[in-house]
Amino acid sequence: MDASERHLRLLTETTAAVNSTLDLEEVLNLVATKVADALRADACFVYLYDERTDELVLRATHGTSIEDMTRRPRMRTGEGITGTAAAERSPVMIPAQAHLDPRFKQFANLPESQYESILAVPILVRGETLEGALNVRTQAPRAYSDAEIELLVSIADQVAQSIVHAQLYSQAQRRVAELEALAHISEAVSESLYLEESLEAIVKTTMDAVSATGAALVLEDGRIAWPEGRAGKHAVRTPLRWKRRVIGELVADRDAPFSDDDRALLEAIAHHAAVALEHGRAVMRGVLAQEIHHRVKNNLQTVASLLRLQSRAEGVDPKEALEHSVNRILAIAAVHEVLTEQRDEDVELAELIDRLRAMLVQSLAAGRVVEAKLEQVSLAGSRATALALVFSELLQNALEHGAGSVRIELARRDGDVVLAIADEGAGPGDAAEGTGLSIVSALVRDELGGSFALIADGGTRAEVVFPG
Repeated sequence: MDASERHLRLLTETTAAVNSTLDLEEVLNLVATKVADALRADACFVYLYDERTDELVLRATHGTSIEDMTRRPRMRTGEGITGTAAAERSPVMIPAQAHLDPRFKQFANLPESQYESILAVPILVRGETLEGALNVRTQAPRAYSDAEIELLVSIADQVAQSIVHAQLYSQAQRRVAELEALAHISEAVSESLYLEESLEAIVKTTMDAVSATGAALVLEDGRIAWPEGRAGKHAVRTPLRWKRRVIGELVADRDAPFSDDDRALLEAIAHHAAVALEHGRAVMRGVLAQEIHHRVKNNLQTVASLLRLQSRAEGVDPKEALEHSVNRILAIAAVHEVLTEQRDEDVELAELIDRLRAMLVQSLAAGRVVEAKLEQVSLAGSRATALALVFSELLQNALEHGAGSVRIELARRDGDVVLAIADEGAGPGDAAEGTGLSIVSALVRDELGGSFALIADGGTRAEVVFPG
């Protein structure tokens, strides 16, 4: 077989090999291996051209492991021997002592100086558009023949088209993955009625979409929502914008640098995250507004009922009746305030009772000794309103009609909640049939499902027991 037939066979085999796959990394690695074999070279380095930075970036090697490099070598067109071949769109061949050539560029992590000869050619599409460059190296001096140079140029021409196809395939695959990620996020946002579920889906999809080691959403108040994974060597913080206002950040971490495509995808995900966040907040605002409206309506109805009951009472001092009504309204307002602050359906009774105690002592008996021993007990908001009214009536009676110090107790006993208010007085006397205690009896029976008793034992103890 003469040299021309051999070169044709090598060209055909190399072209067939690099066209056997559309995976870009696999194409480049095949190029490096097949070219080195075809020309019986010790090493082959394949560079791709990055048009945005006007640089050649080393992407595949034969004879040296690219995985061992902490930072991939890159050079501008016209820089180094291979960069010169790319800039001039023509082969450059140096048979010996290539490292002494004034155009030689040394890379700390690429041992090119151990090679004597170099043959570098550009990778061109249709002989014009630069896609990259490749070189072959030998450790012994070697002058490449015109036929060998022509063979390498022909291989590079075929490789150029394979690289273009692989890049298009890679872009298509990446685009499909991006669309799938965004579709998954859109589905999660639209189907979930809960903000936390939407944020969790966004964070987890972000990690999958860009192969992140960790991700999180940082809200505008600094609160971190759904942190996942771990921090990496590189991090990207993408703002969440809503109507020209930054409402948070999408943070992604990984050990490898993020590409421009990764950053573009993160921006798209951040947009969906902003929409989800505002959508969730709008839903919560609507639910909260509806709940507040419902509570206010119920509270006003309760106030109206109490005022009607008070108006039917006979032989009551108008000023005292008005003061009692004001205290009842303030008790209802205290429950509403606690519910709004906590944004929860349950009320911590110890906190509520302590607020009411301070309010009533200040208005009715400033300086009176009032002790409280309160356990932590939670109660639903609707029942908490009834308990607040009961407590206000009983403490008001103890302060107005009782004597000595007042002791307040809140505890659990055998599965029930016990509220007791004791003083050193003889008891309410005729007031036991008055409006206040009538309200207490009705609320304990109808709203709390419990029992109410006045106990005389060296003083007076009003005790309410109801299931907790």
